[in-house]
Amino acid sequence: MRNQSGIKLVVTLLVIAAALVLSIQPLVKNTNLGLDLQGGAEVVLQAVPDDGTTVTAEDMQQLVTVMNNRVNELGVSEPIIQVEGNDRLIVELAGVDNPEKAIEIIGKTAQLEFRDPNGNVLLTGADLEDASAVIDNSETSDKMNQVSLTFNSEGAKKFFDATSRFVGQIIYIYLDDEVISSPMVNEPIPSGQASISGGFKTYEEAANLAALLRGGSLPFNIDVLSKNTVGPTLGADSLSASLQAALLGFILLFAFMILYYRLPGCWACVSLVVYALILLWVLNLLNATLTLTSIAGFILSAGMAVDSNIIIYERIREELRKGKSLKAGIESGFKRAFTTILDSNLTTLIASIVLYYFGTGTVKGFALTLSIGLIASLFTAITFTKAMLRWMSDVDFLSDKRLYAGNLQ
Repeated sequence: MRNQSGIKLVVTLLVIAAALVLSIQPLVKNTNLGLDLQGGAEVVLQAVPDDGTTVTAEDMQQLVTVMNNRVNELGVSEPIIQVEGNDRLIVELAGVDNPEKAIEIIGKTAQLEFRDPNGNVLLTGADLEDASAVIDNSETSDKMNQVSLTFNSEGAKKFFDATSRFVGQIIYIYLDDEVISSPMVNEPIPSGQASISGGFKTYEEAANLAALLRGGSLPFNIDVLSKNTVGPTLGADSLSASLQAALLGFILLFAFMILYYRLPGCWACVSLVVYALILLWVLNLLNATLTLTSIAGFILSAGMAVDSNIIIYERIREELRKGKSLKAGIESGFKRAFTTILDSNLTTLIASIVLYYFGTGTVKGFALTLSIGLIASLFTAITFTKAMLRWMSDVDFLSDKRLYAGNLQ
């Protein structure tokens, strides 16, 4: 049993070390950085209804939804979109290579309409189910880049009726009241599919239009009030300073835990590494964006993780000073500490959930990081740390009570 516990400790350390080394590159490569860390664009938009009516809260929420879908379709990870006042929208696009082009795309209303030769509207973008860019090599060079459209069930019926009525005539395709394609109807089309060809100089232009159509048209026109480009130098400086501060904090924390709590303090440091790996991988799998506020949530939850270990070790010290054996002291110490740790983490978790539910933008990022960190710290303190201490108590040269409680006199 003693040999098995020693082997478990060694294997666990090797696995953690390997996981740490193997995780560095993929975590650094795949972590999404926010606007404040890598730069990008910030745009302030104002809603301008066509009929001059007042913009309602429901209208702005619809605008937020469409804009969120639109920038996500453009490949921008975790955009921050916030309503300001009654009719303004702040859009932050992190890591955008061409901010001016992105701003131009998101500012389009993208009202798609199919009209008959008399100008009557036959279908709109609301009848679409999907849109994608394609390359048709069978067409002439100016029609190679196309946008393939797939209508929903109701739209497919409308399109079939329209193509049945206008065989031999032209159906005009409008985008924001401008003709972008005018195909001739050769026969009725029951498949519910159509294409927009011509006018796309590059495949990227077709892909951008398809992304706009998938994201949905805006409920009204918008004006760009301001646009700011955040340079990557500012982001790099902020990230470097934050990482240096976090590294210094962890070094001081490790030193304190080892000097004051001795052997358990060493395992508290290992436990903190496990906690950090769990938190960072969960955030990575959730495709979350790392911002300065997220880093603050990470550091705060790390502090609570250490606090949980301190509570456990203090309870164990108290039990050992009462004369209990090491194993009995560990079991009793964990039992006494469990309720306190659970209560403190649970109350903070409730607060972070409320912040996430009612917060916006970076507040949500802070709350998400803090929530995941609390769960990870609770797991490592109650399960991992307990298992490590149990195994150590079975190893002869690690079972001296003075390594856990110092002077017992």
